[in-house]
Amino acid sequence: MKIMAVDYGAARTGLALCDRTEFLASPLGVIHEKDFAKTMTQIVYTVKEYGVEAIVVGYPLNMDGSAGEKAQLCERVADTLRKLLGIPVELWDERQTTMQAAGYLNQTNVRGKKRKEVIDEVAATIILESYLAYRKNQKEKAENA
Repeated sequence: MKIMAVDYGAARTGLALCDRTEFLASPLGVIHEKDFAKTMTQIVYTVKEYGVEAIVVGYPLNMDGSAGEKAQLCERVADTLRKLLGIPVELWDERQTTMQAAGYLNQTNVRGKKRKEVIDEVAATIILESYLAYRKNQKEKAENA
């Protein structure tokens, strides 16, 4: 199943996509838009263009597990996409993914303007990789039960 991850941000929204086998997650790009409705329109266009069958939206819970303002905004993103697309949209805990993305970019020596351009799509890729690992684990559990 083709699954797309969305790392929603007020100014930049990172996207990542997996292949049909759910083996490889790849960065897809960044939407540079501050207007919520325009961002949703661009996500819908991307979903249709790539034949996406499900979406996972990064869910930035607080470290204590509570949902703050940004998490509530991501709930709105997920609800809006469900209504617009009619495909499964799931929220996925993304705590520390931006820190992981920053660590990866440090290791690969990506700095300055280039770093700002790619950190959101790297974070979306990390979200998607985590979600795919969960799905694989759930499938293996079901097969072994």
